[in-house]
Amino acid sequence: MSTKQQPTSPGSEMDQRHAGNDERKRKRMISNRESARRSRMRKQQHLDEMVGQVSQLQTENSLLSQKINNTTELYLGVASENNVLRAQLAELTDRLRSLNSVLEIVSDVSGLVLDIPDIPDTLLEPWQLPCPIHSITASADMFQY
Repeated sequence: MSTKQQPTSPGSEMDQRHAGNDERKRKRMISNRESARRSRMRKQQHLDEMVGQVSQLQTENSLLSQKINNTTELYLGVASENNVLRAQLAELTDRLRSLNSVLEIVSDVSGLVLDIPDIPDTLLEPWQLPCPIHSITASADMFQY
């Protein structure tokens, strides 16, 4: 018996094309779902990275704020000490002027020649000391009463 191919009916071809289209739709739908899943994963990963970065920046900000507060506190302490030293400088300068006046009077009355150095303007020239030959060691706490 010989087998002959029977001609396919037009409806049968339509069914095959329709089945092919359904298969393509199903593959496309699976592909789209997988693509959407990967996109969600990337988005979640990016969000996790951003949350980590926010945490890191908040920690860094906190440390910098603490450093600023510490530096400000040190600055205020140094500025306060500087004001005390300026007041002490003014008081000591007045005392030195008074002593120099007494020395001038003693020199005039006794006839002795005394070398009385000029007092430099310490605010304009703080590096000039009245007696540059002698070293002067001092600290702020030695003037405390």
